[in-house]
Amino acid sequence: MTGARAVIECADNLDFMEGIGDGAFKLIVTSPPYNLGKSYERARLSLDAWVESQRRVVAECVRLLDDRGSICWQVGNSVAGGEIFPLDSILYPVFAGQGLKLRNRIVWHFGHGLHCSKRLSGRYETVNWWTKGDDYTWHLDPIRVPSKYPGKRHFKGPRAGELSGNPKGKNPSDVWQFPNVKNNHPEKTVHPCQFPVELVERLVLSMTDEGDAVFDPYLGVGSSAVAALRHGRSAWGCDIVPRYIEIARDRIDRLQEGTLRTRPMGKPIYDPALPNGGH
Repeated sequence: MTGARAVIECADNLDFMEGIGDGAFKLIVTSPPYNLGKSYERARLSLDAWVESQRRVVAECVRLLDDRGSICWQVGNSVAGGEIFPLDSILYPVFAGQGLKLRNRIVWHFGHGLHCSKRLSGRYETVNWWTKGDDYTWHLDPIRVPSKYPGKRHFKGPRAGELSGNPKGKNPSDVWQFPNVKNNHPEKTVHPCQFPVELVERLVLSMTDEGDAVFDPYLGVGSSAVAALRHGRSAWGCDIVPRYIEIARDRIDRLQEGTLRTRPMGKPIYDPALPNGGH
Protein backbone atom coordinates (compact mmCIF):
# COMPACT_ATOMS: atom_id res chain seq x y z
CA MET A 1 0.00 0.00 0.00
CA THR A 2 3.04 2.27 -0.22
CA GLY A 3 2.07 5.65 -1.67
CA ALA A 4 -1.56 4.65 -2.20
CA ARG A 5 -4.28 6.99 -0.98
CA ALA A 6 -8.04 6.85 -0.62
CA VAL A 7 -10.47 9.59 -1.66
CA ILE A 8 -13.89 8.44 -0.46
CA GLU A 9 -16.97 10.67 -0.19
CA CYS A 10 -20.69 10.44 0.45
CA ALA A 11 -21.90 12.12 -2.73
CA ASP A 12 -23.90 11.71 -5.90
CA ASN A 13 -21.56 10.19 -8.48
CA LEU A 14 -22.16 12.84 -11.15
CA ASP A 15 -21.45 15.61 -8.65
CA PHE A 16 -18.31 13.79 -7.45
CA MET A 17 -16.97 13.24 -10.97
CA GLU A 18 -17.62 16.81 -12.11
CA GLY A 19 -14.60 18.18 -10.26
CA ILE A 20 -12.09 15.59 -11.52
CA GLY A 21 -9.87 16.15 -14.54
CA ASP A 22 -9.98 14.17 -17.78
CA GLY A 23 -8.13 10.85 -17.92
CA ALA A 24 -7.57 10.58 -14.17
CA PHE A 25 -8.21 6.85 -13.76
CA LYS A 26 -6.59 3.74 -15.21
CA LEU A 27 -9.45 1.51 -14.05
CA ILE A 28 -13.10 2.32 -13.38
CA VAL A 29 -14.82 -0.67 -11.83
CA THR A 30 -18.26 -0.81 -10.32
CA SER A 31 -21.53 -2.63 -9.84
CA PRO A 32 -24.44 -0.21 -10.29
CA PRO A 33 -27.92 -0.73 -8.79
CA TYR A 34 -29.86 -3.28 -10.84
CA ASN A 35 -33.16 -1.36 -10.61
CA LEU A 36 -34.69 -3.96 -8.28
CA GLY A 37 -36.09 -1.55 -5.69
CA LYS A 38 -33.34 -2.26 -3.13
CA SER A 39 -32.99 -0.04 -0.07
CA TYR A 40 -29.95 1.76 -1.50
CA GLU A 41 -31.79 2.77 -4.70
CA ARG A 42 -33.57 6.12 -4.72
CA ALA A 43 -36.54 4.69 -6.61
CA ARG A 44 -37.40 1.93 -9.01
CA LEU A 45 -37.37 3.35 -12.53
CA SER A 46 -38.77 2.27 -15.85
CA LEU A 47 -36.15 0.32 -17.77
CA ASP A 48 -35.73 3.17 -20.26
CA ALA A 49 -35.22 5.69 -17.45
CA TRP A 50 -32.69 3.40 -15.76
CA VAL A 51 -30.71 3.04 -19.00
CA GLU A 52 -30.70 6.82 -19.45
CA SER A 53 -29.39 7.29 -15.91
CA GLN A 54 -26.62 4.81 -16.69
CA ARG A 55 -25.85 6.62 -19.95
CA ARG A 56 -25.08 9.84 -18.08
CA VAL A 57 -22.79 8.09 -15.60
CA VAL A 58 -21.00 6.07 -18.28
CA ALA A 59 -20.36 9.16 -20.42
CA GLU A 60 -18.70 10.90 -17.48
CA CYS A 61 -16.68 7.77 -16.67
CA VAL A 62 -15.37 7.70 -20.24
CA ARG A 63 -14.19 11.30 -19.82
CA LEU A 64 -12.31 10.32 -16.67
CA LEU A 65 -10.71 7.21 -18.18
CA ASP A 66 -7.04 7.16 -19.12
CA ASP A 67 -6.43 6.43 -22.82
CA ARG A 68 -4.88 3.06 -21.82
CA GLY A 69 -7.48 2.41 -19.14
CA SER A 70 -10.36 -0.01 -18.69
CA ILE A 71 -13.97 0.19 -17.55
CA CYS A 72 -15.42 -2.91 -15.88
CA TRP A 73 -19.19 -2.83 -15.32
CA GLN A 74 -20.49 -5.72 -13.21
CA VAL A 75 -24.21 -6.43 -13.49
CA GLY A 76 -26.76 -9.22 -13.24
CA ASN A 77 -30.38 -9.40 -14.29
CA SER A 78 -33.24 -7.10 -13.44
CA VAL A 79 -36.46 -8.97 -12.74
CA ALA A 80 -40.02 -7.75 -13.19
CA GLY A 81 -43.18 -9.85 -13.24
CA GLY A 82 -41.16 -13.05 -13.33
CA GLU A 83 -39.32 -11.94 -16.49
CA ILE A 84 -35.58 -11.34 -16.47
CA PHE A 85 -33.80 -8.52 -18.27
CA PRO A 86 -30.04 -9.11 -18.87
CA LEU A 87 -28.57 -5.75 -17.97
CA ASP A 88 -25.22 -6.21 -19.69
CA SER A 89 -26.97 -6.82 -23.01
CA ILE A 90 -29.25 -3.85 -22.45
CA LEU A 91 -26.26 -1.62 -21.62
CA TYR A 92 -24.13 -2.77 -24.57
CA PRO A 93 -25.30 0.10 -26.86
CA VAL A 94 -24.58 2.62 -24.09
CA PHE A 95 -20.89 1.68 -23.93
CA ALA A 96 -20.48 1.00 -27.66
CA GLY A 97 -22.08 4.37 -28.33
CA GLN A 98 -19.19 5.98 -26.44
CA GLY A 99 -16.73 4.40 -28.89
CA LEU A 100 -15.52 1.78 -26.40
CA LYS A 101 -14.47 -1.74 -27.37
CA LEU A 102 -15.66 -4.83 -25.49
CA ARG A 103 -12.67 -7.03 -24.58
CA ASN A 104 -14.38 -9.70 -22.50
CA ARG A 105 -17.74 -10.56 -21.08
CA ILE A 106 -16.51 -12.18 -17.88
CA VAL A 107 -18.99 -14.58 -16.31
CA TRP A 108 -18.77 -14.70 -12.52
CA HIS A 109 -20.31 -17.98 -11.41
CA PHE A 110 -21.20 -18.43 -7.74
CA GLY A 111 -22.93 -21.24 -5.90
CA HIS A 112 -25.45 -19.53 -3.67
CA GLY A 113 -28.52 -17.33 -4.02
CA LEU A 114 -32.29 -17.32 -4.00
CA HIS A 115 -33.99 -20.54 -5.08
CA CYS A 116 -36.51 -19.94 -7.87
CA SER A 117 -39.67 -22.02 -8.24
CA LYS A 118 -40.82 -21.05 -11.75
CA ARG A 119 -37.46 -20.79 -13.53
CA LEU A 120 -33.88 -21.93 -13.05
CA SER A 121 -32.09 -20.25 -10.16
CA GLY A 122 -29.67 -17.53 -11.22
CA ARG A 123 -26.11 -18.36 -10.23
CA TYR A 124 -24.02 -15.93 -12.27
CA GLU A 125 -23.44 -12.28 -13.06
CA THR A 126 -21.22 -10.65 -15.67
CA VAL A 127 -18.40 -8.15 -15.82
CA ASN A 128 -18.18 -6.36 -19.15
CA TRP A 129 -14.62 -5.14 -19.76
CA TRP A 130 -14.34 -2.13 -22.08
CA THR A 131 -11.36 -0.13 -23.34
CA LYS A 132 -10.98 3.08 -25.33
CA GLY A 133 -8.64 1.57 -27.90
CA ASP A 134 -6.33 -1.31 -28.73
CA ASP A 135 -3.40 -0.01 -26.65
CA TYR A 136 -4.50 -0.78 -23.10
CA THR A 137 -2.75 -1.88 -19.92
CA TRP A 138 -2.87 -5.66 -19.52
CA HIS A 139 -0.93 -8.07 -17.31
CA LEU A 140 -1.86 -11.76 -17.42
CA ASP A 141 0.81 -13.22 -15.12
CA PRO A 142 -0.54 -11.81 -11.80
CA ILE A 143 -3.90 -13.53 -12.29
CA ARG A 144 -2.83 -16.87 -13.71
CA VAL A 145 -4.34 -19.91 -11.99
CA PRO A 146 -2.68 -23.30 -11.37
CA SER A 147 -2.54 -25.59 -14.39
CA LYS A 148 -4.72 -28.67 -14.24
CA TYR A 149 -1.78 -30.82 -15.38
CA PRO A 150 1.32 -28.80 -14.41
CA GLY A 151 3.80 -31.50 -15.43
CA LYS A 152 2.27 -32.26 -18.81
CA ARG A 153 4.79 -32.35 -21.65
CA HIS A 154 4.67 -32.38 -25.43
CA PHE A 155 4.45 -35.97 -26.62
CA LYS A 156 6.00 -35.53 -30.07
CA GLY A 157 7.28 -32.97 -32.53
CA PRO A 158 10.16 -30.49 -32.19
CA ARG A 159 9.19 -29.71 -28.58
CA ALA A 160 8.81 -33.33 -27.44
CA GLY A 161 9.62 -33.65 -23.75
CA GLU A 162 9.22 -29.94 -23.01
CA LEU A 163 6.50 -28.62 -20.73
CA SER A 164 3.37 -27.94 -22.77
CA GLY A 165 1.93 -25.30 -20.43
CA ASN A 166 3.19 -22.06 -18.98
CA PRO A 167 5.09 -22.81 -15.73
CA LYS A 168 3.52 -19.68 -14.19
CA GLY A 169 0.04 -21.19 -14.59
CA LYS A 170 -2.78 -20.84 -17.08
CA ASN A 171 -5.05 -18.07 -18.25
CA PRO A 172 -8.06 -18.07 -15.87
CA SER A 173 -10.48 -17.79 -18.85
CA ASP A 174 -13.58 -15.63 -18.95
CA VAL A 175 -15.50 -17.75 -16.42
CA TRP A 176 -14.58 -17.04 -12.79
CA GLN A 177 -15.80 -19.17 -9.92
CA PHE A 178 -15.78 -18.03 -6.30
CA PRO A 179 -18.53 -17.44 -3.72
CA ASN A 180 -20.69 -14.36 -3.50
CA VAL A 181 -20.80 -12.52 -0.17
CA LYS A 182 -23.45 -14.22 1.94
CA ASN A 183 -23.84 -14.51 5.72
CA ASN A 184 -20.95 -16.94 6.32
CA HIS A 185 -18.51 -15.00 4.12
CA PRO A 186 -15.65 -13.30 6.03
CA GLU A 187 -16.24 -10.02 4.18
CA LYS A 188 -19.98 -9.76 4.94
CA THR A 189 -21.31 -6.34 6.01
CA VAL A 190 -24.81 -4.84 6.13
CA HIS A 191 -24.82 -4.28 2.35
CA PRO A 192 -27.33 -6.68 0.74
CA CYS A 193 -25.52 -6.99 -2.60
CA GLN A 194 -21.82 -6.72 -1.75
CA PHE A 195 -19.34 -8.13 -4.22
CA PRO A 196 -16.17 -9.95 -3.09
CA VAL A 197 -12.77 -8.26 -2.97
CA GLU A 198 -11.25 -10.99 -5.15
CA LEU A 199 -13.49 -10.02 -8.06
CA VAL A 200 -11.86 -6.58 -8.14
CA GLU A 201 -8.36 -7.79 -7.21
CA ARG A 202 -8.12 -9.71 -10.48
CA LEU A 203 -9.12 -6.61 -12.43
CA VAL A 204 -6.76 -4.33 -10.52
CA LEU A 205 -3.77 -6.64 -10.97
CA SER A 206 -4.36 -7.31 -14.66
CA MET A 207 -5.49 -3.86 -15.86
CA THR A 208 -3.42 -1.38 -13.83
CA ASP A 209 0.13 -0.70 -12.71
CA GLU A 210 1.24 0.05 -9.17
CA GLY A 211 0.57 3.71 -8.40
CA ASP A 212 -2.40 3.98 -10.78
CA ALA A 213 -5.77 5.30 -9.62
CA VAL A 214 -8.92 3.14 -9.46
CA PHE A 215 -12.41 4.66 -9.28
CA ASP A 216 -15.79 3.22 -8.26
CA PRO A 217 -18.80 5.50 -8.88
CA TYR A 218 -21.11 3.21 -6.87
CA LEU A 219 -18.69 2.42 -4.06
CA GLY A 220 -21.05 0.71 -1.62
CA VAL A 221 -19.03 -0.61 1.33
CA GLY A 222 -15.69 -0.21 -0.44
CA SER A 223 -14.67 -3.62 -1.80
CA SER A 224 -13.10 -1.97 -4.85
CA ALA A 225 -11.18 0.46 -2.62
CA VAL A 226 -9.84 -2.41 -0.51
CA ALA A 227 -8.70 -4.27 -3.63
CA ALA A 228 -6.97 -1.20 -5.06
CA LEU A 229 -5.20 -0.15 -1.87
CA ARG A 230 -4.07 -3.69 -1.08
CA HIS A 231 -2.06 -3.71 -4.30
CA GLY A 232 -0.55 -0.23 -4.17
CA ARG A 233 -3.13 1.64 -6.22
CA SER A 234 -5.01 4.75 -5.14
CA ALA A 235 -8.72 4.29 -4.46
CA TRP A 236 -11.41 6.81 -5.34
CA GLY A 237 -15.13 6.34 -4.84
CA CYS A 238 -18.48 7.72 -3.80
CA ASP A 239 -21.88 6.52 -2.70
CA ILE A 240 -25.12 8.23 -1.70
CA VAL A 241 -25.66 6.08 1.44
CA PRO A 242 -23.80 7.58 4.43
CA ARG A 243 -23.73 4.27 6.34
CA TYR A 244 -21.97 2.52 3.45
CA ILE A 245 -19.30 5.21 3.31
CA GLU A 246 -18.74 4.83 7.06
CA ILE A 247 -18.26 1.08 6.60
CA ALA A 248 -15.96 1.62 3.60
CA ARG A 249 -13.74 3.94 5.62
CA ASP A 250 -13.68 1.49 8.52
CA ARG A 251 -12.67 -1.34 6.19
CA ILE A 252 -9.88 0.81 4.76
CA ASP A 253 -8.66 1.62 8.28
CA ARG A 254 -8.63 -2.07 9.18
CA LEU A 255 -6.83 -2.92 5.93
CA GLN A 256 -4.09 -0.44 6.81
CA GLU A 257 -3.90 -1.86 10.34
CA GLY A 258 -3.64 -5.40 8.97
CA THR A 259 -6.82 -6.59 10.71
CA LEU A 260 -9.29 -6.69 7.81
CA ARG A 261 -10.56 -10.18 7.00
CA THR A 262 -11.05 -11.05 3.35
CA ARG A 263 -11.35 -14.30 1.46
CA PRO A 264 -7.85 -15.02 0.07
CA MET A 265 -7.45 -14.64 -3.66
CA GLY A 266 -7.22 -18.04 -5.35
CA LYS A 267 -8.62 -20.00 -2.42
CA PRO A 268 -10.44 -23.18 -3.57
CA ILE A 269 -14.16 -22.62 -3.83
CA TYR A 270 -15.01 -25.61 -1.64
CA ASP A 271 -13.07 -27.65 0.92
CA PRO A 272 -15.24 -30.33 2.57
CA ALA A 273 -12.78 -30.54 5.50
CA LEU A 274 -13.57 -26.97 6.60
CA PRO A 275 -16.72 -25.56 8.24
CA ASN A 276 -19.24 -24.43 5.62
CA GLY A 277 -16.89 -25.77 2.99
CA GLY A 278 -14.39 -22.98 3.67
CA HIS A 279 -16.42 -20.22 1.99
